[in-house]
Amino acid sequence: MSETWTLLKLLRWMTNYFTEKGIDNPRLDAELLLAYTLKLDRLGLYLNYDRPLLATELEVIRPLVKRRGQREPLQYLMGHVEFWSLEFAVTPATLIPRADTEILVDEALAKAGSGGQLLDVGTGSGAIVISLASELLNWQMTGLDISAEALEVAQLNVEKHQVTARVQLLQGDLAELPCQKYDLIVSNPPYIAHQEWDKLMPEVRCFEPQIALLADNDGLVCYQQLASQASSRLKSNGWLLVEVGYTQAEAVKVLFSNAGLDDVFIRNDYSGHPRVVGGRLS
Repeated sequence: MSETWTLLKLLRWMTNYFTEKGIDNPRLDAELLLAYTLKLDRLGLYLNYDRPLLATELEVIRPLVKRRGQREPLQYLMGHVEFWSLEFAVTPATLIPRADTEILVDEALAKAGSGGQLLDVGTGSGAIVISLASELLNWQMTGLDISAEALEVAQLNVEKHQVTARVQLLQGDLAELPCQKYDLIVSNPPYIAHQEWDKLMPEVRCFEPQIALLADNDGLVCYQQLASQASSRLKSNGWLLVEVGYTQAEAVKVLFSNAGLDDVFIRNDYSGHPRVVGGRLS
């Protein structure tokens, strides 16, 4: 006679398994993965704790649990992530948007006027530019990325959130930005130094795209490239806003000041770490 697995029994087993594999927040990951596969919300899980799982349901869940145990990110397994209270498709071609990046969105909203042109450099899944488009209804926006595969995902998200009339996507390198001037340039560029690579958690090191993470010159090369183009790509009083690694803020602030930007500032994230550096072209 085969063993009966109730929802609660499986949830407890998954939590223990994820704990053994060194996964942060094992109970939360178990709940989210189980809710996703059973097409329930988390409240639905609690209300169905005693329900026996069907053999077909177990067949779907087992390989996903194994992949998560191998440290494949939960967001890739589910194919989506929430950012700025919106849902975005993600694949291994794109970085997984993090809550800390919402600081960059919030700062861009604070610096935006009633209308203008915005460029998101290294758009990835499009989470930043689409989140801003959902708030800044009178702006025209461009998402730039070097990866054609990432832009395919971004296009799906643009269409999903119905901002195709205001958001265009371009393939290109941040070393040479589109030849026009913008009121706002925002970027969460690659900023992990090569010597830091082996210290990253397996979810990042083994699964997220290196091209969106690694940067030369101790992780500063992208900031150097953005700063060097600021005077030719920003309109008067336009802002350049970037996310940084929390050890890089002071160095990026110096780069921005040396590039002729004014009102250069650093803003911390919710954990108190320096997260955004910005400057204005007077």
